[in-house]
Amino acid sequence: MSMFGAGRSRGGSNPRTRRATEENRAKFGQLWPYMAPFKRSLWLAAALSVVSAAFSLGQPLLVGQVITAVQKQQDMLGLILLLVLFIALSAVVGGFQYYILTRTGEGVVLTARKRLASRLLRLPIHEYDQRRTGDLVSRVSSDTTLLRAVLTQGLVDAIGGVLMFVGAIIAMAFIDPVLLAATLAVIVVAIAAIVVVASRIRAATTAAQARVGAMAAAVERALGAIRTIRASRAEARETAEIDANAQSAYLQGVKIARISSAISPIAGIAMNGSFIVVLGLGGWRVASGATSISNLVSFILLLFLLIRPLGSAFGAYSSVQTALGALARIQEVLDITTEDELPQVGALSARTAINDIALEFVGVDFEYAAPAESPQVEGSADEAVHVPVAASVLKNVNFKIARGSRVAIVGPSGAGKSTILSLIERFYEPTAGEIRLDGQPITSITREDLRAQLGYVEQDAPVLAGTIRANLLLGTPGATDSQLVDVLEAVNLTEVLERDPRGLDAEVGENGVMLSGGERQRMAIARTLLTANPILLLDESTAALDGLNEQRMREAIDAVAKQRTLIVIAHRLSTVVDSDQIIVLESGSIVGVGTHSELVKSTPLYRDLAKHQLLV
Repeated sequence: MSMFGAGRSRGGSNPRTRRATEENRAKFGQLWPYMAPFKRSLWLAAALSVVSAAFSLGQPLLVGQVITAVQKQQDMLGLILLLVLFIALSAVVGGFQYYILTRTGEGVVLTARKRLASRLLRLPIHEYDQRRTGDLVSRVSSDTTLLRAVLTQGLVDAIGGVLMFVGAIIAMAFIDPVLLAATLAVIVVAIAAIVVVASRIRAATTAAQARVGAMAAAVERALGAIRTIRASRAEARETAEIDANAQSAYLQGVKIARISSAISPIAGIAMNGSFIVVLGLGGWRVASGATSISNLVSFILLLFLLIRPLGSAFGAYSSVQTALGALARIQEVLDITTEDELPQVGALSARTAINDIALEFVGVDFEYAAPAESPQVEGSADEAVHVPVAASVLKNVNFKIARGSRVAIVGPSGAGKSTILSLIERFYEPTAGEIRLDGQPITSITREDLRAQLGYVEQDAPVLAGTIRANLLLGTPGATDSQLVDVLEAVNLTEVLERDPRGLDAEVGENGVMLSGGERQRMAIARTLLTANPILLLDESTAALDGLNEQRMREAIDAVAKQRTLIVIAHRLSTVVDSDQIIVLESGSIVGVGTHSELVKSTPLYRDLAKHQLLV
């Protein structure tokens, strides 16, 4: 049994992880690392906001002077030209500020996506076992986009808004403190109501983005197996599952819209209410001689300037709450310890072989950790998550592999063969025991240095979307075209170059769909052979090949394995009968070690396998 599927589930990730996601609450301070690289642009935008606010505040005062000049029949051309200049400058400065903020917002999104993508590619393998790919992708695409709203919808603009708000209040206090007191009474009540409503947006956004992630995961799952789905006539069922996730995301979106929709009416009531109060009370004060018409007009214009930054502040608060909801999902991934950060002694300055043993397992046990909580999560039955209980995969495994030897690992499905290769690669760590490379614990070597010694072909080795060249250069970016052609010839794959005039630049399609199963497997082997690593790990590397190509592949592997240590997992014993050593696994334990002829005599399981394959 390959261990790569262990821990996966159709329903989603570990319930403990999902609950942690829902309970996680990002703080405003966590936004700063994304904005810090753009602090100069932010300061410029803030300065422009202040300048724009100053020009806006001057306009009502100039209007009041124009009205006074009209009443007194004075020359007002200079005042009108100055007013037009203030209006024009306010618009130009505001437009430039919007461009700076929008560009900075895109930069923030780019920074977040780079950080998140880099992190996603370095998580421990078990994290991918527990999470759905589509949900992780949605965090890079959808969640990061919401961070843009923090800047483009008023956060930095709030700096100028504060100045405008304070300036308007000061000017209004000089004009008519009675009208100001009545205005503030209405506005304070509105602010309190909006804060209460907007505080609910963050949690709703986190839930909504989780639903979007689930929908993306369902789409990714279906598209990744589209041929199987078509052949099984399961389009309707898969569509229904995607629809269910889309409906869930829709309902969460409606919930956010319902919460957000309350903000606009409250702001509207505050604005209209304060305007009516000012108009009614101000009209009465003008009639009583307590103030002048010019003062009332200036006060009303200042009122609009007071409401505008207040509306921006409401929008900024709502945007920040939305962004913090998305940031919680982003931070959940960023807070996971990456593989590079896991404990290890570090690379040794020089690795010297102390004997002829290239690789050694000493009392190695391995099992999957049991989930900390019940596998059932809150929600509908369709959303239930089922995870495996703790299961022992390897038990007290001991063996030695001589340098330059060819070793095969055989046994029934689920015996733990692929797990051994995964432990050698340090995709997982043993529960007990030790693995040694050249006599030294592999934990004393960085994973990067360790993997530089290993060439690994997975059981279902993927071919990445792109060109033949890009696939071959994945592990050896400096290889020449002649080296690429030679390795393709070694695995009998030159026909893929001949059938497309683009040669090495021919596209292989998504997941190598333009190649046959055997061609994909040979492409993966060619990619590994090109790296020239001293130890080759081949997991069922010839399973999809016909007899002729299997023979050619064995010849190619034999040719490159003369100077290397070769560890092969195989179900077809005919491909490994000539191995220097064969290790027989059953239920995670070694039941036999020796050559083919020795094991036929000494190990009943191996003898039965050989009989079924007509090798005895």
